[in-house]
Amino acid sequence: MTDVKKKSVRIVPITPSRSMLKTFEGVVPFVKKLANQTYSIDNWVFKLHYRLTFFALLTSTVLVCSRQYIGDHIQCISDKGVPGHVIDTYCFFTSTFTLIKDLDPELLDKGGLPHPGVGEYGIHSKDEVKHHAYYQWVPFVLFGQALMFYASHYVWKKLEGGRLKYLVDGLQLAAFSLQEKEMGVGGKNIPTRAQKEDKIRVVRKAFLDRLYISGSWSMHLILCECLNLLNVLLQIYITDRFLNGQFMSLGANVWRQGLESSVDPLDVVFPKVTKCTFHKYGPSGSIQWHDAMCVMALNVINDKIYTFLWFWYIFLLVATGLALAWRLLTILLHARSKSFNKLVFSTTCPGKINPWDVLTVSRYCSYTDWLFLKYLSKNLDGLVFREIIIGLAEELEDDLDSAKKSLMSDQLSNPEAGLPEYKKD
Repeated sequence: MTDVKKKSVRIVPITPSRSMLKTFEGVVPFVKKLANQTYSIDNWVFKLHYRLTFFALLTSTVLVCSRQYIGDHIQCISDKGVPGHVIDTYCFFTSTFTLIKDLDPELLDKGGLPHPGVGEYGIHSKDEVKHHAYYQWVPFVLFGQALMFYASHYVWKKLEGGRLKYLVDGLQLAAFSLQEKEMGVGGKNIPTRAQKEDKIRVVRKAFLDRLYISGSWSMHLILCECLNLLNVLLQIYITDRFLNGQFMSLGANVWRQGLESSVDPLDVVFPKVTKCTFHKYGPSGSIQWHDAMCVMALNVINDKIYTFLWFWYIFLLVATGLALAWRLLTILLHARSKSFNKLVFSTTCPGKINPWDVLTVSRYCSYTDWLFLKYLSKNLDGLVFREIIIGLAEELEDDLDSAKKSLMSDQLSNPEAGLPEYKKD
């Protein structure tokens, strides 16, 4: 007789933390893709739009679609004339309502009302009601807004065309190029000294000959930054219209009134209990009226999402406006101020670059060239960028000296010709 060994099966309970991690599995690929970008082609304010705001809206979409945190999105209580699952489905896909006159904290505290906005409402009642149908569309609107915040980054990536990536590729570890042979560290290659010098020479030549950049490069970036500002204003407007004009003052009311009252601002915009009316034909063919009271579990998530979005949109609007003001300041001062260049490039190359070299380069270049140098400094080690900027300054000064000598020799050989008018590039 064969012995059969029984294997014990260990049942691992699904904890809330594991359930939450499983819920956000769909968001993880987007997070990893954006977090692993090795090239910076924008500033931190731009990243607030297509990273943090995009992630926040995408996470909010996942939350409002998940039932394990709040249970069923809506559950209604009615008489026995209508099955429970029927009234739940009907009230969710049509709309529920609350009574304006019953949003009374004093009456609620006295026990005259069961819930804010829920009171007696007959078939011939003329009391003013507020309908709530937005909860059906919340995940779709949030997901659409997430895509709109990502759109400007997508447009800028297409317009930029990978120019920075092409020039910077291979120079991230060039500061460690001390050997004659190529070395590999952590899956990345450290170029040789000869390879580093060749690559730096290519970068300088591409910059001087305008091989990869043109005047439209900076204009496209500024255009996308303006689109970010317009998009924030548009999203505030869309959200306010979506919530029936109640979003503009939502955060201010919460801040001013707090959540201590029996009827707080969130109860007015996102009621937790509402009413619903179902009509059907009776046995005699007459229309029967069934009153239901519905628990809106979904609004427990919605009120927190939109309260956060109110404060976040205000912060994002201010930050984007200040970023555009800073962009205007760089246009005005990039070729005029040594102190300004020292301040700007100290954030990316602290102590490694002479501001006079930057000023020498920027005086004979356009704003697009200066901005391109700024983003080169963000993507390169400070020592490598220092070699590039010193080489550019020397080449520009040599070109200027040779141009002056040529003009002087022409003037000496032909004194009556006069000096030609110099046009700054």
